[in-house]
Amino acid sequence: MQTIDKYDFKGKRAIIRVDFNVPLDKQTFAVTDDTRIRGALPTVKKILSDGGSAILMSHLGRPKGVEEKYSLKHVIGRLSELVGKPVLFADDCMGESAKTKAAALKAGEILLLENLRFYAEEEGKPRLAETATDEEKKAAKAELKPKQKDFAKQLASYADVYVNDAFGTAHRAHASTALIADSFPVENKMFGYLINSELAAMDKVLNSNEKPFTAIMGGAKVSDKILIIENLLDRVQNLIIGGGMTYTFIKAQGGKIGKSLCEDDKLDLALDILKKAKAKGVNVYLPVDAVNASAFDANADTSVSKTDETPDGWMGLDIGEATIKTFTDIIAHSKIVLWNGPMGVFEFEKFSKGTSAIAQAVAKATADGAFTLIGGGDSVAAINKNKLADKVSYVSTGGGAMLEYMEGKELPGIKAIRG
Repeated sequence: MQTIDKYDFKGKRAIIRVDFNVPLDKQTFAVTDDTRIRGALPTVKKILSDGGSAILMSHLGRPKGVEEKYSLKHVIGRLSELVGKPVLFADDCMGESAKTKAAALKAGEILLLENLRFYAEEEGKPRLAETATDEEKKAAKAELKPKQKDFAKQLASYADVYVNDAFGTAHRAHASTALIADSFPVENKMFGYLINSELAAMDKVLNSNEKPFTAIMGGAKVSDKILIIENLLDRVQNLIIGGGMTYTFIKAQGGKIGKSLCEDDKLDLALDILKKAKAKGVNVYLPVDAVNASAFDANADTSVSKTDETPDGWMGLDIGEATIKTFTDIIAHSKIVLWNGPMGVFEFEKFSKGTSAIAQAVAKATADGAFTLIGGGDSVAAINKNKLADKVSYVSTGGGAMLEYMEGKELPGIKAIRG
């Protein structure tokens, strides 16, 4: 497999799949968080410093066709500032401007293509009315499939080499993440620095022999995390569970949960997870106390109770003091920590203490020598809210992609390069 460090880009045009799916101000369309743009800079700078040129392609949002608010022209200003030079723009990734501007690109220049998802061919999903029948959907998808391949081939025709550096979309079999790689020989396709660092961090967690390994799983639903939990049971010594999914486990064991969030159809699944964990010698830690709310509201009245004694009419929205102490102690004695999902509704200030405490504990464990990996939008948001991104070992840029990789699934965008 080719590597970016060993490749000489001199005189080469590289087409790079980046992830510029960044948040924009609704009025001015200015970039409000440039983290993903910054993540692509090492790869772009390597190519330019070698004497090559860079063609950047990305999606932005979920457009249903060409939509002004999803145009990638909105990121040009911030991108130009960060790379320190003007960035050219092709207003149609399939149009004549893309072809001619790519062909004319000189060493050291950067060209950004318009939003790939302005074309249905990028995702391979036909855009049909909600009233479309299953037969119509099936026929439209079959018709779109060869067009998706042609779309990928045209993108590939702009360049000499392909670099995938968009980990956040690596779990999608899209034209720009998987199919395009077929148009390049193995020596002319590779991962960028961002994907390399993502894979290195996840492989370190999955393959490390250091113990204890603690996985912290939060969020609303057991069903969203079941596959990653099951895959981790063979690797971890400690499994910490928090967030809304707590109450599915509590109810499954006969606890009283008030009107807390619960997946009633997943009670048997929760018991099965506990049974498997016990059989494998994994310590499972559930919250023992909680901060409850009278309603799902930032200004709701609060009370504290044991998690299995939630009063009628109340719902648990954060972990309590006793749980915080237990969880932070476990994290403090861990050598490997994986955190995915908040401990409560941390976007409400009244119910943010538990998640912030976990963020602080993970940062302290890192300082004490543990390797810590943070993934998933809410966990990353919690780390950033507490200004701790530089105090943990690695913050993943790919929520869904990270989950699927940790679940043991083969990601199309990774397989396209690794083979």
